[in-house]
Amino acid sequence: MSTLKSETTPGLGLPTAAAPAPAPRVINFKHGPEAQKFGWWWGTGRRKSAIARVRIRPGDGTFKVNGREVNDYFTEERDRNDVVAPLKSTDMLGKLEVQVTTKGGGYMGQAGAIVLGLARALRLYDANVEPILRENNYLTRDPREVERKKYGQAGARRRFQFSKR
Repeated sequence: MSTLKSETTPGLGLPTAAAPAPAPRVINFKHGPEAQKFGWWWGTGRRKSAIARVRIRPGDGTFKVNGREVNDYFTEERDRNDVVAPLKSTDMLGKLEVQVTTKGGGYMGQAGAIVLGLARALRLYDANVEPILRENNYLTRDPREVERKKYGQAGARRRFQFSKR
């Protein structure tokens, strides 16, 4: 006579349930896909003394910086191209609505902050674009800051003029 053993939990004698499906990949950042606020994905970027808070959501492709169109806010073609570069490289230009609030720094610093914030928001929106963003260095924060002025000198490195007599 053959005996069939039923599947039981070791030590408890309780029947085992089917193995649960693997949980979806959740990114544990300040704002993750599970923590989107009112349908927006958030990203914060910093460059020099500029800070940019970027919000994205599926939409008609509008891109506003401090309430103005991106072409009105950035007068330099270089800055306009830099700001939309993460969207172009991930083929999401025209598919997402982007709203940016930025303060501090100058136009180039703000453009760099927007690039980092936009890349972080895109990574939260779709984790599959992270390799593209990393390859193009959009997720790397530029650590360069202005060096402080030192006492006894005219600037950070510049000395006062030396007079022999």
